[in-house]
Amino acid sequence: MLTLAFLPQIESKSQPATCSVNDPLQIPHEYYEQGDLIVGSIFSQFFSFFNTITFDEHPNAMFVGESLVVTKYYQYVQAFVYAVKEINENPRILPNATLGFHIYDSYFNEKLTYQTTLNLLFSQKRTVPNYKCGKKNNLIAAIGGLDAETSFYMATILGIYKIPQVSYYLFGPSWSSKTQFPFMYRVVPNEEYQYIGIVRLLLHFEWTWVGIITEDNDKGENFVGSLMPRLSQSGICAAFTDKMPALSDFSEIFEGYMKAESMLHLFKNHTVKALVVFAETHSTMILKYFLVQAGDMADAQGRMWILTAQWDFPAVQFQRNWDIQVFQGALSFAVHSTEVQEFKNFLLAINPYSANGDKFIQEFWAQAFDCVFLDFPMDGENDGTCTGKEKLESLSGPFFEMSMTPQSYSIYNAVYIIAHALNTMYSLKSKPRVVATLPNLQPWQIHPFLKRISFNNSAGDQFSLDGKGELESGFDIINWVTFPNKSFSRVKVGRMDPWAFSGREFMISEEIITWHSKFMQMSPSSVCNDKCSPGSIRKKKDGEPFCCYDCDACPEEMISFAMDMDKCIRCPADQYPNKHQDGCLPKILNFLSYEEALSIILAFLALSFSVITALVLGIFIKYKNTPIVKANNRSLTYTLLVALLLCFLCSLLFIGRPQRATCLLRQTTFGIIFSVAVSSVLAKTTTVVLAFMATRPGSRVRNWVGKKLATSIVLSCSLIQGVICTVWLCTAPPFPDLDMDSLSKEIVAECNEGSASMFYCVLGYMGFLALVSFIVAFFARTLPSTFNEAKFITFSMLVFCSVWVSFVPTYLSTKGKYMVVVEIFSILASSVGLLGCIFFPKCYIIALRPELNSKEHLTRRNN
Repeated sequence: MLTLAFLPQIESKSQPATCSVNDPLQIPHEYYEQGDLIVGSIFSQFFSFFNTITFDEHPNAMFVGESLVVTKYYQYVQAFVYAVKEINENPRILPNATLGFHIYDSYFNEKLTYQTTLNLLFSQKRTVPNYKCGKKNNLIAAIGGLDAETSFYMATILGIYKIPQVSYYLFGPSWSSKTQFPFMYRVVPNEEYQYIGIVRLLLHFEWTWVGIITEDNDKGENFVGSLMPRLSQSGICAAFTDKMPALSDFSEIFEGYMKAESMLHLFKNHTVKALVVFAETHSTMILKYFLVQAGDMADAQGRMWILTAQWDFPAVQFQRNWDIQVFQGALSFAVHSTEVQEFKNFLLAINPYSANGDKFIQEFWAQAFDCVFLDFPMDGENDGTCTGKEKLESLSGPFFEMSMTPQSYSIYNAVYIIAHALNTMYSLKSKPRVVATLPNLQPWQIHPFLKRISFNNSAGDQFSLDGKGELESGFDIINWVTFPNKSFSRVKVGRMDPWAFSGREFMISEEIITWHSKFMQMSPSSVCNDKCSPGSIRKKKDGEPFCCYDCDACPEEMISFAMDMDKCIRCPADQYPNKHQDGCLPKILNFLSYEEALSIILAFLALSFSVITALVLGIFIKYKNTPIVKANNRSLTYTLLVALLLCFLCSLLFIGRPQRATCLLRQTTFGIIFSVAVSSVLAKTTTVVLAFMATRPGSRVRNWVGKKLATSIVLSCSLIQGVICTVWLCTAPPFPDLDMDSLSKEIVAECNEGSASMFYCVLGYMGFLALVSFIVAFFARTLPSTFNEAKFITFSMLVFCSVWVSFVPTYLSTKGKYMVVVEIFSILASSVGLLGCIFFPKCYIIALRPELNSKEHLTRRNN
């Protein structure tokens, strides 16, 4: 047949009467209305059953009795007729021409689709392509079909003659290319936007554990192949993929159910609440049959159905009592549509007894109302005779809808696209426009005007096709509200519109959605497992999809502030994790403030010891001419006391928030003052030793004994420490700093030493002086004298060294303000050791035993 289609057209030269030969296969259903220009269409309403061809009888007997009518699809025919009626009544569109139409059915069968397509082309209904006899069909364009297969079968024939074909519900990325089908146009959006909409919908409601139900054919495979990568990229897992068996007719439906029921996860997996369904007419009915067979089990589980734009609720006669409550609250995508106001009144005027040329209506009417026409034989029981007074609005939604469905709206606009293209063409080529030009019109001439056509239809919607011949529009999101009387209502609750303003491409109104009764009017949850709460992270389960995971608590010092985080994070440096590790709290500032009890105690001790030192100094000044004061170099004694007084006072520099000045003075002041004190002790010890050595006959040490030596020792030792501190201040001076890391919940305000090596050089040098003083004093402790000061210096140095040796590990092991406390305590303790061990015995003699404060007593030797 296809080969013959490429042969040159032959017109019969004989009389019309000689060529009126009927086709062996008569198509019983058609709708024809004469016009200057004919728009053909092939819809899909009838399921016809065919016997196997055995060649025992004429193929004309292929039809077996009656057909099953998908009654709600009859609205497609009426939407087509209504659009033609509006155009013919509109003086602004083709004012000098009328549109006619010729409608056939595909019977959901490829052979008959080819046959009816040929019938549109040639008036003589014979299966001989290019054979024209009698009156010609002035077919200018065609509309169809309901699914990809029908559209493909039509395009195969129509494309040979370059006849424009407008498909009203053709989806699929394979049709986006104009290479294979250059004469096909689509009044539906690109299916890519539907995939995006499905993902956005699932993410909006956080349904990450879904089941997929699709057809067991190439379209189903293509749907899964296109959707699955998008789901994975968005963090959504498919728990299972069920395939509805591809059945050629209803006689196989029970057998198909028995084979597929054991393999379907739909009734086994109870954790999946959200189901994404791709189904066209056949598979929709099969799915409904499976759910009816499952009975209460399917409904009791309560599922959230996400349906593609191909979905509808069609029904045939034997499904009249099938319940659809299982689909309560379902959400589906649909081609954007707007209510056409007068269409309902047009439907109300339909009467099976007054429909001229409509060979669809009586069979539709009979099966929709379960009645019989007297001149229309019908097998089986019925409720009575069809009177024509039956009300279409009394039919439930699966059998007929009074409002224009999205599919009908696409057909309505498809007719308008052709009419506007013709109108534009005539307005440019013919002035004035006259009907006389119509016989010369060729279908291929319309194509330039169909590309990128744009107009506003009677419903107020702007309608445009892009360069690929696809509709520049989006999808509506429909909420299906079902009722116990087997009917339903469509409620528009959202939109997926890629042409909208940024941020408004996907919109949905949750508050008007009606959910399944099992969900208690709340959005259901469809996840593999509960989400990981803040404070924990997801841990993948071995052998499970990535949507199934365990929850592990975050390690210490880390948080997760949102649900289902994959990685714990650290708080900013100035914050720390709260108890539940799901947020951060601001760290408080940590430093030894004057308001703290510990600071008050330390300051009180420092001032108290400073007063005591001042009192001791006053006593020594008052009794400066007494032997015990004069005996050990008054100048060194005064220097030592003043140094100790300053040592007590310098500890106050460590209290309070560090400032630039205090940071510069803290360690350097402490180091220099303590060096003066320790070097004074060393000078006193050296003076004692040299004094005893000078008493030996002929000793030259006598030349070294005197104030100059003591002064030299103090100055030189202090000067070295001063040089170290000067180098420190010039190279890496201390500065105020904030330590974010030492304490987990606090920011330590501290003096950064600038150079830790210089700090330990200061301490090391001071320790070296103390060690030398201790060694010298230790060896001088046995020198004979009634009052040998070396013994007290030895003990004081032992205390001093013990304090500072224990200071280093303690200082390194503490953090925050307690490091400052350790240093203040060490300063006070070592200073008190020097003050008490060296000066307490002398003050005791001066104040309480003045009889011992005499020259005779000091110079008396032990026995």
